Amino acid sequence: MLQVFVLASCSSFSSTEKVPEEATNNKALTQGDSKYNAAQTFTLRELAVATKNFRPECMLGEGGFGRVYKGCLEKTGQIVAVKQLDRNGLQGNREFLVEVLMLSLLHHQNLVNLIGYCADGEQRLLVYEYMHLGSLEDHLLDLPPGSAPLGWFTRMKIALHAAKGVEYLHDKANPPVIYRDLKSSNILLDKDFNAKLSDFGLAKLGPVGDKSYVSTRVMGTYGYCAPEYQRTGQLTVKSDVYSFGVVFLELITGRRVIDPTRKRDEQNLVTWAEPIFKEPSRLSELADPLLPDVIPKKSFNQAVAVAAMCLQQDASVRPLISDVVTALSYLWVGPDTTVVASHIASPSSFPQLIRSPAYHQNMIADTEQEKQVVDDLEWGSISRNPR
Repeated sequence: MLQVFVLASCSSFSSTEKVPEEATNNKALTQGDSKYNAAQTFTLRELAVATKNFRPECMLGEGGFGRVYKGCLEKTGQIVAVKQLDRNGLQGNREFLVEVLMLSLLHHQNLVNLIGYCADGEQRLLVYEYMHLGSLEDHLLDLPPGSAPLGWFTRMKIALHAAKGVEYLHDKANPPVIYRDLKSSNILLDKDFNAKLSDFGLAKLGPVGDKSYVSTRVMGTYGYCAPEYQRTGQLTVKSDVYSFGVVFLELITGRRVIDPTRKRDEQNLVTWAEPIFKEPSRLSELADPLLPDVIPKKSFNQAVAVAAMCLQQDASVRPLISDVVTALSYLWVGPDTTVVASHIASPSSFPQLIRSPAYHQNMIADTEQEKQVVDDLEWGSISRNPR
């Protein structure tokens, strides 16, 4: 069935264009017991009608692979996002094929839903569910004047959802899928700030059998790529874990991973944060001064611990994404449960990940049991004073 799907997807491409490995050699790509769900096919006319002929006022954004438009399907009235791929070069073809394949076979509440696609002449378009609040980048790093910044618990919720999406790719897909392009602009938010991963054009099937990595051309976004992948082209699931660590650090600090507008020693977020990880007395410097709510001290320390472990230079000591999900599940609690957060975050109850030697080496989290909540609230207020 997969081969039939791939042949149908490729039928309008010239015979000289190379079909990506993900679409030819991987008949076994599954999502557990779920059945295959083919994406719908649309004509160019249908999508032109949906987007009012791709008018500029319907455009939601523009990225490296093309433009995204808001549209309304004429037959169903469903609001959708339509990505029109840039046809300059073969990368657009590859991205189209890989994304249709991946999102047709892999389904999870934290992956954006692919509704269908169009391959009409030179045009390549992808149709997704519409995510009302746009990207995490819009709300964290490109916040319009007068807009409310994301609260602490909302940030932890977004991080948990993103990690669950990656966990599904790594642990449920067979063979595993390495996302390879995890960044804040690829995490989309619905009206309730539920997060979903999007843009799977760079996704790569992971190693199988006794192999620990796959060798591939280095691709992705500078700053988010794992250092060993940049050096060697050897891609592993731990490469995604590093990228997650970068995004999580952005959530904690409110800073871009690369920001040339800052002082030279602060332009690279990870390089700036690494010495702070090792000095517990300086951890409050990492807190985003725009955070609108109080930050429980232990919750904050442990969030930084997770980020620090994900950002280890040695990939072998980074946690698995499943361990990250476990850790974040303890950190994400509602804003009305600050007292509970203080108890959940105690070292005696936190998962093995946070009690590991690497954690203590990098973080030395507060080891006192059951601190008064007022201490946490006071610390949270102090940490948010502008620096």
